[in-house]
Amino acid sequence: MTKQKNNDAHTFSRRRFLGVSALTSASAIGLTTISLSATQKAQAGWFSPTELVQPQAPDGIASHYPAIIIGSGYGGAVSALRLGEEGVQTLVIEMGMNWNQAASDGKTFCTMTKPDGRSFWFKDRTEAPLDTIFGIDLVNRNIDRYPGVLDRMQHDGIDVFLGRCVGGGSIVNGGMAVTPKRDYFEEILPNVSSDDMYDTYYPRVRDMLNVNEVPEDIYASKYYRFSRVGEKTAEKAGFKTASVPNVYDFNYMRQEISGDVEKSGLGNEVIYGNNAGKQSLDRNYIPAAIGTGNVTLRCMTKVTRIQQDSNGIYHLSLETINVSGEVIETLSVSCEKLLLGAGSIGTSELLLRARETGDLPNLSEEIGQGWGNNGNLMLARKNKFWDYTGGQQSGFPVRGIDNWDDPEFPAFAELAPLPAGIETYTSLYLAITKNPERGHIQYDVATDSATVVWRADQEKVGLDIAEGLFDKINAATRTDYRTGLFSNGTHHSDPFTYHPLGGCLLNKATDNYGRVNGYQNLYVVDGSLLPGNLGVNPFLTITAMAERNIEHIIANDL
Repeated sequence: MTKQKNNDAHTFSRRRFLGVSALTSASAIGLTTISLSATQKAQAGWFSPTELVQPQAPDGIASHYPAIIIGSGYGGAVSALRLGEEGVQTLVIEMGMNWNQAASDGKTFCTMTKPDGRSFWFKDRTEAPLDTIFGIDLVNRNIDRYPGVLDRMQHDGIDVFLGRCVGGGSIVNGGMAVTPKRDYFEEILPNVSSDDMYDTYYPRVRDMLNVNEVPEDIYASKYYRFSRVGEKTAEKAGFKTASVPNVYDFNYMRQEISGDVEKSGLGNEVIYGNNAGKQSLDRNYIPAAIGTGNVTLRCMTKVTRIQQDSNGIYHLSLETINVSGEVIETLSVSCEKLLLGAGSIGTSELLLRARETGDLPNLSEEIGQGWGNNGNLMLARKNKFWDYTGGQQSGFPVRGIDNWDDPEFPAFAELAPLPAGIETYTSLYLAITKNPERGHIQYDVATDSATVVWRADQEKVGLDIAEGLFDKINAATRTDYRTGLFSNGTHHSDPFTYHPLGGCLLNKATDNYGRVNGYQNLYVVDGSLLPGNLGVNPFLTITAMAERNIEHIIANDL
């Protein structure tokens, strides 16, 4: 296969178009394997008629690939595109569904206010972070069991939210594309060149994901009154606020406000997927990767075992399920280079299982260590009646309270929406506290599963930081905390995280570019590489780090 790397805009646009067409076509007819057909490749000029193409069944995969990537989140998607550009035949294995087909309501994804089976991964009822509105059960709903886009995993002392779909966390996050403070980045990742990250890889990723900031006219609208009130009360207490860039297209949101398009970001489409304005991975990296003609995506398929033979070839055992969760096919596939992008918990679980069962016995004892929740907490405050926050709110935050440099209460607290459809006089915050506590991930042989170990006292460190900040706001505005939103009856959430990090730390479990210690041609490309607290939403850094690492791997290992 001839190398097809070309970074010009026209080539990328063509590849993305072809990839979107392949994703949509596969979804329409229920295929779990997505790639360009031989005809599409030939028409696009990807290979000459004399080149051989490895045959495969219409919905099948080949038995061997030069490279396999587990997971289609940020790290996996970046790696797939860059390997595909280099002409490397690559298989991407994704546990969740490919969401590129509208349901009977004309929409691919459901809303937060009217969730259905599309919302949660094989659950009978939704499990949103907020449980009630003023103590009334208005949030969660009974649903049909289905492979929905969001999963809530219960672990020892903490719950973890994960994306279970093609595109991973990019489908279910709030799109906050925040770059960490440079001095803190250098503190936690001293062996990574900050010049390279801030001059090359962060800008590249912001461009790829179409990161933008809210224009003033949109911020002045009723849909961001909640955020302006949050800024006002924070500043009254002496705190500074900062802009939070987003991957949601604010030009599209302007059309939503004017009524020229159907509401999406203004229509409660966030944590269960977004149907229009959001630049999730299924709209950029993933289709562009498939469009190279060198990347095949296999969804609804779980990796159950990783082994290596005497020649250094990796062998993977796979299970493919249907929409009822039943295993409909077991198969095996092999590769020379294996890249793990299954997320902090998924990647750690695969490696821990391989180490503890003896399949990959030389893996480091550092596997599973250094896990953190990125200091996540959710809190709520009451506001005075003149500080009403609005019944109609955008689902995408654009401002945060920046108190990270405060030695006493270091936190970055995003002003989050509460799109209840009614006036609540409530300010909601997603706080990222500078919590130094770390848990670990351990493998349970009896249940064949990985568990995060996180103690209550470790959570209290972050809660004390957050309450120290918001106590000052309440004192300055003569307000109090809001209860009636969380199931525990308090003003803050139970221990949970949307930002699981660590488990395969850079320069501990791996080298400085994600090569796993103890084995050749085995790589980690996701958030498990990062220390458990980044200070901001981590996906921009995960993506930039993946760009950095795969560029080095391609240059030195291929």
